[in-house]
Amino acid sequence: MAEISRGERRAGLVNGFAAYGMWGLVPLFWPLLKPAGSLEILAHRMAWSLVFVAVALAFVRRWAWAGELLRQPRRLALVAVAAAVITVNWGVYIWAVNAGHVVEASLGYFINPLVTIAMGVLLLKERLRPVQWTAVGVGLTAVVVLAVGYGQPPWISLVLAFSFATYGLVKKKVNLGGVESLAAETAIQFLPALGYLLWLAGHGESSFVNDGAGHAALLASTGIVTALPLVCFGAAAIRVPLSTLGLLQYLAPVFQFLLGILYFHEAMPAERWAGFALVWVALALLTWDALRTARRSARALAAAAAALPVTATAPAPRSQV
Repeated sequence: MAEISRGERRAGLVNGFAAYGMWGLVPLFWPLLKPAGSLEILAHRMAWSLVFVAVALAFVRRWAWAGELLRQPRRLALVAVAAAVITVNWGVYIWAVNAGHVVEASLGYFINPLVTIAMGVLLLKERLRPVQWTAVGVGLTAVVVLAVGYGQPPWISLVLAFSFATYGLVKKKVNLGGVESLAAETAIQFLPALGYLLWLAGHGESSFVNDGAGHAALLASTGIVTALPLVCFGAAAIRVPLSTLGLLQYLAPVFQFLLGILYFHEAMPAERWAGFALVWVALALLTWDALRTARRSARALAAAAAALPVTATAPAPRSQV
């Protein structure tokens, strides 16, 4: 049993690295889709994602959730909210990468945990530990420093962080699996996306139609690029501890940040380095606090289990011959 458990954890880690690695390297993909504009790429991403997950669900024959969801208007409304919020997130991210703002986009995902904590306090009335308060304060200071460095608030980072934090909050309330959730969200996005793509084609402005089969295939592959990391993430989430998953999530913005500096050669003046350094300090505090809390909880559970009385089992009666 222990061998199976170790194997499952190993598979979970591999899937976690794959998911966050793909999310971290996706800035290399969006520029390949030019001359398509950000809105056209976004529409293709929404449309082809539905095709990909529909094929996946047909393969595993998992459709019962759809009927249940349609009979629950409140959950369906929350799915619509999630679809709207992730549309904003995807659109801003695609535009930011293709407009040369990869580093600022990576910042959005660095500060996302801080925004998630702040939303928990404001919306869910959660109580923070002192270290968490300190991390949030350091994060706010970082945003101020970066606003000075950029000459304006880092709006790309803030939109990405708040939209993704809102998306996570809504998905938690909907409580659907990763592939099922993406299918429901892209089903809502599909008709507006298809309508926009048909409008582009009707006006002769569709790069999917005008720029050859290779370009069309790249646009169609946005469905795989969107869904595959999510499938890997779902496989990781059920196999590794939440604390491990929380550490893995930093891989994506780290890769994005390094790509922005080393591959796209974006400028990093001293004030931006200072802002990012403060963000990393805040994340280090959060990570340390989360690991410490997880260890304390594990020790408390072990102590409680050890304190339970051992129930003696009576010997089986001997058979009479």
